[in-house]
Amino acid sequence: MVLAVGTVAPSFTTTDDEGNTVSLSDLQGKIVVMYFYPKDDTPGCTKQAQSFRDNYEEYQNKDMVVLGVSRDDETSHKQFKEKYGLPFKLLVDSDGTITKAYDVDGGGYAKRVTYIIDGEGKITHVDANVNTSSHAQDILSVVG
Repeated sequence: MVLAVGTVAPSFTTTDDEGNTVSLSDLQGKIVVMYFYPKDDTPGCTKQAQSFRDNYEEYQNKDMVVLGVSRDDETSHKQFKEKYGLPFKLLVDSDGTITKAYDVDGGGYAKRVTYIIDGEGKITHVDANVNTSSHAQDILSVVG
């Protein structure tokens, strides 16, 4: 069962694909689109990442932060990001702490679920039925 709309998003601190520290609290005041996906460089996950890449300018224009999260390590994320020219951060969750906190643990991988978190840290939308090809546009249509 995914976290419900209105829930305060669980705080976290981790590293990204470049080894930089990322904390949800550092993003306060911004809308965060946090999308969980099973594995770097697999067909569905690649389509989903490319969807965000291809629509990234619209996210920036709305001052929204896109974060991809999987159980892959920094090296895997870095290779995936470079291979497909992804302009957003991929967060490392090798131990599954974030995946479990957001209730998307699929038993060693992250289930494909996206949360929209408002500037106050509350979940305003949950998408657990992701269409990998159109996902970024689907999310943009939710936020307007």
